[in-house]
Amino acid sequence: MDIPDYDKALYYTLWGQWDDLLVLMVRTNDDLLSKKIQHFLHAYHYSLDEQKILSSHDSLLYYIDHAMKHQVPQAIMEV
Repeated sequence: MDIPDYDKALYYTLWGQWDDLLVLMVRTNDDLLSKKIQHFLHAYHYSLDEQKILSSHDSLLYYIDHAMKHQVPQAIMEV
């Protein structure tokens, strides 16, 4: 079973699995998802501004939610 990158990104983000999120950032074919993950991880590790961290976290979650709504179901792609 192939789990879409957006499901993985959501799971890793909600459960704080930053190492797995970093690996997903490198391996995903979605450039925008990769950039959103990069911005969040950079803010989380290096920013002292809590508002910037929360903003990048929310931006990542909003993008994941948006992408999951417009994702083509796997069953349709296999036909």
